[in-house]
Amino acid sequence: MSEEERKRWNARYEAREGRKEASRFLREQEPLIPSEGRALDVAGGEGAEAEWLARRGLEVTLVDLSDVALEKAERAGRASGVKLRVERVDVETESLPRGPFEVVVCLNYLWRPLFAEFPRVLAPGGLLIFAQPTRSNLERHAHPSSRFLLEDGELPGLLEGVEIISYTEGWTEEGRHEARLVARRR
Repeated sequence: MSEEERKRWNARYEAREGRKEASRFLREQEPLIPSEGRALDVAGGEGAEAEWLARRGLEVTLVDLSDVALEKAERAGRASGVKLRVERVDVETESLPRGPFEVVVCLNYLWRPLFAEFPRVLAPGGLLIFAQPTRSNLERHAHPSSRFLLEDGELPGLLEGVEIISYTEGWTEEGRHEARLVARRR
């Protein structure tokens, strides 16, 4: 992404007050998520999911483009007594941090080339937890824009080197049309 895009995201996070809680979808995966090892939160913003994973006992690395989001994530982690490793990474031009990770989470961010990177950074048997709105989401919402939408039914075909544990696509309780997937590296 461009420097202008980074500034736009920084401004967005500067203006945001309060903090959201970790995704319900992620929390529902708790029985599958280990309580030790390493986790990677890709484009994790202010770190709600990263913090939740760290409270479970995982050593969490959070990557995002926004300096402001990363600073907020670090502060929130300290305030709740967990340590987060944060890295400013433009995942569209830079590689993901070196694995292996027992868990990789990518929620509400779509950059299709990442699907080739996920198996590379996952530990054998490691979990990929991914959710993203699909084009059907435009029936009710103008955002995210089509650049950030999966085609309906597209997600399973983007994956290589992982076994799908669960896959759903449809309207969520939050009112978004999403593709949601949990997969394990072979």
